[in-house]
Amino acid sequence: MDKLLDIYSDYLIAQNQYATAVGLSDLLEGRISHDKITRFLNGKELTSRELWEYIRPELRKIEEDRGGVLIIDDTIEEKAYTDENEIVCWHYSHSKGRCVKGVNLLSCLARYGDIALPVAYEPVCKDVLFCDVATRKVKRQSSIGKNQMFRSMIAQAVINKIKFEYVLADIWFGAKKNMEFIHYDMKKKFIFGIKANRLIALSEEDRKKGQYQNLNTLPLKDGEKRIVWLKDVSFPVALITKIFKNEDGSTGILYLVTNDLESSADRIYEVYQKRWRIEEYHKSIKQNASLEKSPTKVVRSQKNHIFASIVAYCKLEFLKTKTALSHFGIKYMLLMKANRMAFLELERWRFNHGMF
Repeated sequence: MDKLLDIYSDYLIAQNQYATAVGLSDLLEGRISHDKITRFLNGKELTSRELWEYIRPELRKIEEDRGGVLIIDDTIEEKAYTDENEIVCWHYSHSKGRCVKGVNLLSCLARYGDIALPVAYEPVCKDVLFCDVATRKVKRQSSIGKNQMFRSMIAQAVINKIKFEYVLADIWFGAKKNMEFIHYDMKKKFIFGIKANRLIALSEEDRKKGQYQNLNTLPLKDGEKRIVWLKDVSFPVALITKIFKNEDGSTGILYLVTNDLESSADRIYEVYQKRWRIEEYHKSIKQNASLEKSPTKVVRSQKNHIFASIVAYCKLEFLKTKTALSHFGIKYMLLMKANRMAFLELERWRFNHGMF
């Protein structure tokens, strides 16, 4: 690993404010100048290809022939006060129900047991400017769609010979083209969440006659598994229904579909639960690896900061296996150590200056 990348990614874990070149240089008492750190961030663009080269040796040590999954999802790193460019721009946030300004980051994790390592990532690049006819405002859109990026990550994982049994994703990636790509082209299994308004046929005969029903009109039971045909999808899938209670006491329904027709509903749901690990990844790179804490202004330095944050996450994941602490536990221990040193230094200052 490049020495500056190693130092900078350590800094992203250790610090708890804004990650700046000056801040790192001061931490190192000037042994590395802030100009050198800035040149590193503005230097060669670090991409998903470099991440794979970094993570491959460790992945090969832990990957298993059975039980591995690929988990793909996106998150938004909010940058409300940063100038807009092709990666810092407006994206719709499903969690907030509105558009927010920031970086939309798509990531692919390989999970084996309790270890989950990112093997690919890509910030969504809105590189095409157009004029909205209704508002007459200049807006941005991507020349490469998120679903196309999704499929490219899976294809690259297969090229890289990553061992996995299932691709796991939520409802936003449950498109026909994604399902058929995994089923026919990659010859892999998938488990996707799907929206309650999807049209399904309950038999092949109904499919041939074009007799589809809205999923949310069917009286399905909790834990029930049925073989169905999704509209426009050319192969049958297993539909699993899971009813659960929300924190506010309301009832929610999760619909899952998979091309694994043999496994039980309990087994499919158990495997899909592994998907939640990517939510922990999103939370950790933001809160423990300083993803959102960089004031970088240009695209190259912003992309390289993202890369370093993902490397910092990997370091935390490696430490987790050695220390039996969570990412947040490791971060807490580091901050407590720093606070103790600051507290003792303050007491020394007060004593030296006759303050009691």
